[in-house]
Amino acid sequence: MKFIKLSLLSAFLSISLVVQAQQGKHAFSLSDTSFVLDGKPLQIVSGEMHYTRVPREAWRQRMRMAKAMGLNTIGTYVFWNVHEPQKGQYDFIGNNDIAAFVKTAQEEGLWVILRPSPYVCAEWEFGGYPYWLEKEEGLVVRSKEPKYLAAYKRYLTEVGKQLSPLLVNHGGNILMVQIENEYGSYGNDKEYLELNRKMFVDAGFDGQLYTCDPVAAIKDGHLPGLLPAINGIDDVKKVKQLIGDNYGGKGPYFIAEWYPAWFDWWGTKHHTVPAENYLTKLDAVLGAGVSINMYMFHGGTTRGFMNGANYNDIDPYEPQISSYDYDAPLNEAGNATDKFMKFRSVIAKHLPAGQTLPDVPAAKPSMSFPAVKFTRSASLFNILPAAKLSEKPLSFEDLNQAYGFVLYRTTLNAAKSGLLKINGLRDYGLVYINGKRVAILDRRLKQDSVNVNLPKGKVVLDILVENLGRINFGPYLLKNKKGITDYVLLAGKEIKNWKMYGLPFNDITKVALKAGINKANQPVVKSGSLNLAKVADTYLDMSGWGKGIVWINGHNLGRYWYIGPQQTLYVIAEWLKKGINDVKVMELIKPEQNELTGIDHAILDKLTDQK
Repeated sequence: MKFIKLSLLSAFLSISLVVQAQQGKHAFSLSDTSFVLDGKPLQIVSGEMHYTRVPREAWRQRMRMAKAMGLNTIGTYVFWNVHEPQKGQYDFIGNNDIAAFVKTAQEEGLWVILRPSPYVCAEWEFGGYPYWLEKEEGLVVRSKEPKYLAAYKRYLTEVGKQLSPLLVNHGGNILMVQIENEYGSYGNDKEYLELNRKMFVDAGFDGQLYTCDPVAAIKDGHLPGLLPAINGIDDVKKVKQLIGDNYGGKGPYFIAEWYPAWFDWWGTKHHTVPAENYLTKLDAVLGAGVSINMYMFHGGTTRGFMNGANYNDIDPYEPQISSYDYDAPLNEAGNATDKFMKFRSVIAKHLPAGQTLPDVPAAKPSMSFPAVKFTRSASLFNILPAAKLSEKPLSFEDLNQAYGFVLYRTTLNAAKSGLLKINGLRDYGLVYINGKRVAILDRRLKQDSVNVNLPKGKVVLDILVENLGRINFGPYLLKNKKGITDYVLLAGKEIKNWKMYGLPFNDITKVALKAGINKANQPVVKSGSLNLAKVADTYLDMSGWGKGIVWINGHNLGRYWYIGPQQTLYVIAEWLKKGINDVKVMELIKPEQNELTGIDHAILDKLTDQK
């Protein structure tokens, strides 16, 4: 009898859960002129914000700021290389918990536009592709090549497990899902796009799918039958014409990337654009009922080693900075800017009847702090792991290393003078002879050679190479290996027999330091203590330092480089604590520097002499 009662109770609960799920579902569709949600027209007013660029502790605050500016939707890419850092090893926890990000948006009353194309561009390392794809012999990204499609399908299946239950037609808040990303700028293979569409459906993405492309590429990048969206223009007439030409003469009309500013790269001026340049255009777009996604509403920070780079046959290699402030309406720290307030005023004019905007939250406090002095250190040359041996230099990929640094070492037995040439240096190399630095070589400046004079006897040649970020856009996606990717010559003769020491710096807590400050003119890791009576956002002033990485309480804050334009590293209050905070710096070129201060504002616009 008890068994029967338990069975009936279980059945009742199951039916209740199904009914609740069905009641939570929404109907999302397209009319000839607009998006339709539950039978009513919906104008999507979206802003891009990437979960990987915002500490999880701040997701909700940033989303509330989005609501305060008048947004009803958040757009985000999904980044393959953070979710499958090594082949077959998946990570959807912590800051990589994309499902939690989407659910947080739902809790805050926001819809989501999801962009889980394996390729994202996004000024992100390798355009979102995991480094290990470079190791797969014959693999060709963004193609019908079988190895690529197999890896792509496995990954997308895992993403589907996380996110397909959150589609709007399943009771979630994901309105639409983008397949591929600006593919028309890269190719025009409709069969490949159809394979994309099918893999998305097979992975559980059975709702509304769409493509997005720039003006000149929309014809090549659009898959017939899917909604075409357009990037980079805001002329209403042209938007409607271009989308209509590719979608049977009708809408709805969606600007998938509307740029209120631009990103920065090392050694160039900080990009800013006044809000006034956009207000009339934004007003016209919203007034015409066109939906929009601002890229970016909030950029945040590209922490760790995840910045990308641009490169083509005309322009030099251009690695992007760690700050992704973007001159966006919401700045790097999540505070409203002048652009935010002026965009908010325009959006408020076009709200549905009866709706009002919430008050704009006050700016978060920020603080300065006195100089931290470093008390423990180690030369990089004294904390090397076990070496890997090879006659020829091995790339990062050969060493199964994604990011960071590799030290290449060999011993020469004969005194010799001549040109030392590193063929295939990617991307930044410091050259040492018997532990003394003799050159810095920089791919940005097309430097790969230096004249050297070797002393008599055995000579230790060290070349420390930094991966400054894999190319994220254009025809060189498949030429993205890092380290010394070819060979090294001295006076025209190839140098062989190398030891390689991998220094990925993926866990700074494992680096052993000793009391005192290392005096050698070599790359150094230093540690100091920051004692705080209170916590607030702050900015590390790196303008007196050279080049390197900073960690606070184990969090990698990103790169600094004296050349600018970025001279500070943003620290979110939630990563600090009252009392003792651990600060570590890995400094490449100014090991004598030994004080670090915090200031209450960002410096993102100061360039210095690059020589």
